[in-house]
Amino acid sequence: MPANLPELAKELAKVLVESPDEVFVEASGDSEYVKLELEVAEDDLGSVIGRSGRTARALRTILSAAAEKNGQRCALDIVE
Repeated sequence: MPANLPELAKELAKVLVESPDEVFVEASGDSEYVKLELEVAEDDLGSVIGRSGRTARALRTILSAAAEKNGQRCALDIVE
């Protein structure tokens, strides 16, 4: 599993939140499928999810495109 997907998720989330020091990403999976769990401060959940989930959907799209370049699939879960 390439280290760049968790780092990409972390950097994207840091830009969106008020408390970038409280952004954590945990990655699991194998060479074909990567599951990322994004955890942010409780006050920042709305910023990461966005109105009607648009921001979360955009994050998933970016991460899926990056994973596809490596021949992988990627899923992003936002942990509450």
